[in-house]
Amino acid sequence: MMFANIGLAMPGALSITLIVVVVLLLFGGKKIPELMRGLGGGIKEFKDASKDDDNSSKNSEDKKGLDS
Repeated sequence: MMFANIGLAMPGALSITLIVVVVLLLFGGKKIPELMRGLGGGIKEFKDASKDDDNSSKNSEDKKGLDS
């Protein structure tokens, strides 16, 4: 019963094609590479920031262990 609902959540080839056409019409062919570059840069910054947070939390835990 649960597997029947999974098929409804996955877009088909027609849906994907329609989405691509709408994106092309809205942004044009020249803007899409710029948008993808911006998106990729944002994802990279997010990953770097999350790594920095992980490193800073590990460093603070190490300092707490040394203080005790």
